[in-house]
Order: sequence, then structure tokens, then C-alpha cells
Amino acid sequence: MFNPAVVIDDLSFVWPDGQIALDSISGSFSSARTGLIGRNGSGKSTLLRLIAGQLTPTAGQVRPAGRVAMLAQRVTAKADLAVADLLGIGDVLRAVRAIEGGDVDPSHFDTIGDDWDIEARAHAALADIGLPPDALDRNVGALSGGETMLAAISGLRLSGADIVLLDEPTNNLDRVARERLYGLISSWPGTLIITSHDTGLLELMDETAELYDNQLTVFGGPYSEFRAWLDQEQESAQQAERAAKAVVKREKRVRIEAEAKLAGRDRSAAKAEREKRLPPIVAHGRRMQAQVSAGKLRVDAREKESAARAAHDVAERRLRDDDSIRIDLPDPDVSASRRIATLGDGEREWIIQGPERVALVGRNGAGKSTLLERLVGSEPSAASGGDAAVDISTMLHTDRVRYLRQSADGLDDALSAEQNVRAAAPQIEDRELRNRLARFLIRGDAMTRPVSTLSGGERFRVALASLLFAEPAPQLLVLDEPTNNLDIDTVNQLVDALSAYRGAIVVVSHDQASLDRLGIGLTLELDGTLTQV
Repeated sequence: MFNPAVVIDDLSFVWPDGQIALDSISGSFSSARTGLIGRNGSGKSTLLRLIAGQLTPTAGQVRPAGRVAMLAQRVTAKADLAVADLLGIGDVLRAVRAIEGGDVDPSHFDTIGDDWDIEARAHAALADIGLPPDALDRNVGALSGGETMLAAISGLRLSGADIVLLDEPTNNLDRVARERLYGLISSWPGTLIITSHDTGLLELMDETAELYDNQLTVFGGPYSEFRAWLDQEQESAQQAERAAKAVVKREKRVRIEAEAKLAGRDRSAAKAEREKRLPPIVAHGRRMQAQVSAGKLRVDAREKESAARAAHDVAERRLRDDDSIRIDLPDPDVSASRRIATLGDGEREWIIQGPERVALVGRNGAGKSTLLERLVGSEPSAASGGDAAVDISTMLHTDRVRYLRQSADGLDDALSAEQNVRAAAPQIEDRELRNRLARFLIRGDAMTRPVSTLSGGERFRVALASLLFAEPAPQLLVLDEPTNNLDIDTVNQLVDALSAYRGAIVVVSHDQASLDRLGIGLTLELDGTLTQV
């Protein structure tokens, strides 16, 4: 018997400004590991917050079968917070240590409960994420961003919550941290629901749930199997739609032919009556009989055509409206021999030449963002990696460069998508600009609303359009973690767009699947020095 861990019944949620986030969602999650996918703006994070009880449904209900714990996309822990408190065991640990030190205050025993082995379990949890036992007494400020995320997730595991919700946990994690997270997930003991666009993580799931067009579909398998099923289902839907369309066309032709035949009979009957070939009473009887027969024929033909159209509508609804970016970019005029940029570490230099694709990889905090900012001529910021890359030299050989930062898209929130792109490409005529934005799936009111109201995926496409529509076309694109916070469809669209770009690209990313599809020709790892890998 199936005992769901979470039941969702006719669930709706509307934000205070009237924006509908979820509308009459129903479904359930099992007590397994489930990857929750969907486009940006489909309501995945909102659904998790409703399950966690952080939001109250506008209508319907959520029924979790146990205690729920959730970790949001960003861990906002203060730098002076103890790691033990980040793990959620600070009070218990202090109580245990107080008793071990001779303090037998009864409140300590109440705090500890049955968790006398909490320190040993915490040490084991830290070891699983690559941290030493003494990290328990450090402050969060001593950890990297990836270590902080892993520690927070380990804390949820230590908490013993029946249902744990993780929202995009691999964002901003380097390769090492991702592998450690994968290890945690692979051995997770309870119910786990994760929103993610990381296909490597989604392959570890027992089930895949998709939130699409206010429908929650749960598939019994990891993402690759779900994708194969969906592709097959859509192929079947296309065949059914084509067949139904052919039936509509045939029934319409039959109806038109029937109408023409009936019209011919009417003309013949009228001519016979005018020429008085038959007695009036006989002619009248035949005319009445013909009208009854024609009426039945017309009704039958129209009913068949109507049924065919209804069947076509049903078949058409099975087809998904999964548009993809279509772009026609100006040629950036980058010949194979054109020098674009040079990177060096004092011992060796790497020349980026022609339409080359270069990936810059390395652990978090190695200074990758600092290096990119130096390359494009920006001043390094405190959040961009410190001085880890001070010994790396950079030189540009073109001034036609566009840069997409990791945490800032350069858009003006108060302006519309059209106005933001207009600022980057003032020479494009209004009609042509709107056509280009439509090919980036920015259409209708999404083109004229302030970008602050757009979904993450829409906003990113506006930022990408601002980069790619600039004229003269950039000869070098510099991208810092461009796939962070993007759903799988938008990541695919980004890769397709960049594949069509005929200039050079330097990209920082931990998303190996996307790098593989981009056709990277040179991979440099930054760890104090540059190393070609």
C-alpha cells in the first residue's frame, strides 16, 4: 500500500499583489528521494515553502506525514555564528559539555534528551563533507560558501526531520563540494524533495516530479528516464495530433461535398417544379422528403466534423508549448587567427584566439571571478575571490567585450526588457528589436513590464539579449557561472544561443554537462596558478 509522505490537495497560492503562483495543484510525493523540476517561475520554490509551512495556502491544503525541515537556495548565516549552531546542535552540544564539566543543572538534561552522542555524530557528519572535527567550534565565517551549504544540509540530516526540502542546493558549489553533496544525497535516510537543474544530482533521485502548467506529474525514475519518457510521449502526442488534424480535414471535405450535392439536388428539384414535369402534389411531396433527408445529412456531417475537431483539441492539448530561443546574431568578425586575449602565470601564457571556447574552473575562493574582472578591466570586489589570483596576468587584444557577472545581470529593475536592451543596442529599429526579443521568448507584456517583475529565466534571457544584441557585435563574451539559478530548459536555451555565437567565450562554470555541450577547446584550472587540464 502506497503511503505518501506529502499529499497536495487542490492547492492554490496567490501573492499579495495578485500574482498567481500556483493554481489548483494536486498530487503527492512518496517517502523516497524526489527531484522537483520545472521552468523558472513555475512555482517550485513556492511549493516547497508551502510544504514547509512557511507560507499559508490561499486555497486547498498540504498534508505532510511528519516533521518538515527546509533549506532555501541561499544560506544566510552570520559570519560569527558557530558551526555547531549552523548544524542546529549548538544548544545540545553546550549542554553535554557543561555536564561533562561538572554542571548538573537539570535544564541541561532536558536540552539533551536522548542526544548524548551528538558530538560523535556531528564529527561523522563533518567528515562526510570534508571538514575536520575541530570545525565544529569554528565560526561560519571560516568556511567557504560551499562548505557552509554542505554544513547546513548536514545539520538537516542530523535534525532527524522526517521530510527534508532542498532548494537548488548545488548552486555556487564547486566540483569537489558537489561530489560531497552527491555522497550525502546517495545515502540520505528519509524523505527528500529537491528542486534542481543539476542533471548530475537529478540522476541520484528515485523519482522525478515536474511542475508544468499547474500540473504536478510524478515519474518513477531519475531525470534521464523521465526525459526519455517525456520525449516519447511528446512524439506520440505529435503523431496523434497529426492524425486528428487529418480526420478534421477529411470530415470538413466530406461536409463540403455533401453540401454541394444537396445544393445540386435542390436546383434539380426547383427546375423540375418550374417545368411542371410532375403533378404539384407529387413535386411538393418529393421536395419535402428531400428537405428532411438533406437536414439529416447536414446534421450528420456537422456532428462528425465537430467530433473530429473535439478529438483534435484533445490531441493538441497533449503537446507542450516548449519554445526555444531562436537567434540570428551579427557576425562578430573573429577570424581563426585573431588574437582575443592572453592569460599567463609568469611561467606560461595561453592565447585565446579566434572563436575559441575557454573554461576556467577551480574550487570556490580560488579567485576565478577576480580573474574575470581583471580580464575585462573591472576592479576586483571583496566578494569576487580575494587575492587568490594576484599572480595571474591578463591582457585583452580587443575592446569589443561583454561581461555577465555571476551575481549581477546589469539590468535596471525600473526599466522594461525592451528599454534595457535598447540601452545596449540603440541602433536597432524598434520593430526589429521587438522581433529579436520575441525570438528570445520575451513577448507580450513581458517585453514592456519592469524587469523586476520577470521570472528568473525571463530576466536572464533579457540580460543575455543585452549582451548578444550589442553592435558592433562583441568579439569576446565573458560569463561567470551563467547557469546558476536557471531551470533545465533555460540552460538548454543558453547553450543553444552560445553555440550559435561566432565569437570567443571565456566561461567560469561548475556545470560540466553544459561545458561539454559548448565545445570547450581549452580548460584552465585556477589554484594559485593556472594549469591546463
